[in-house]
Amino acid sequence: MTQAERRLWLIKYLIDESPRYRELEIPSDKLEQFKLYRSLVNVREPKPASEEYLKIEDEFLKTENAEKGIVSISQAKDFGDGIYLWQGDITRLAADAIVNAANSQLLGCFMPCHSCIDNGIHTYAGIRLRLKCNEIMSAQGYPEPTGKAKITPAYNLPCKFVIHTVGPIVDGRLTQSHENLLASCYRECLKLADENRLESIAFCCISTGVFSFPNERAAEIAIKTVKDYKAETKSNIKVIFNVFKDTDLHIYNALLRKN
Repeated sequence: MTQAERRLWLIKYLIDESPRYRELEIPSDKLEQFKLYRSLVNVREPKPASEEYLKIEDEFLKTENAEKGIVSISQAKDFGDGIYLWQGDITRLAADAIVNAANSQLLGCFMPCHSCIDNGIHTYAGIRLRLKCNEIMSAQGYPEPTGKAKITPAYNLPCKFVIHTVGPIVDGRLTQSHENLLASCYRECLKLADENRLESIAFCCISTGVFSFPNERAAEIAIKTVKDYKAETKSNIKVIFNVFKDTDLHIYNALLRKN
């Protein structure tokens, strides 16, 4: 199968799963087809798929991820003491684990083609990620508390694992409680990584953006928490601070140079 044939096959399978989508017209344009595929995956409830679907999805997503370009830690800016900085799409990083800024349901973003990191990670990992998260959350029986974290396989992503953490939402004034919960996110992710004997972890800018945590203060807490953890535990884990926006790149560059 070519990549185009895989894309069409997956779209048709996802449409056939649900009667309400059967009148959908499949566009001829490659990018529009991918948007349709992504949308169908994003809104899909966590449920099993056929072995054939999973096989074709694996082939399709591994090719998509390779074409985006896989990035190694050696391509990140090295600040010493196992601390790195890299700007770009976190789903391209070949770290042992990447951190997902999740919501308390831990099932990924259900908004079609939304630009959040949660949506991107679930899209490029494949449908088994949502299924695994659902299995974990069903066993837990309650929403994931803010400041805690869970680990899952990464499936088709170039990393090995995804660590999902729920950051605090700042609705109004920033409080000490918000700051403590954000620090907890970083510590819990680092603990999980070390417990699983991972050598590297890439952090996104947890709780910034739609969660409204001020960017500079979030970066200060992230850097301090990571450095304190490494000093206290003598952990040798490599930590990549992954930023997407230029604003965050400037903030982290300045803070890491200062530290």
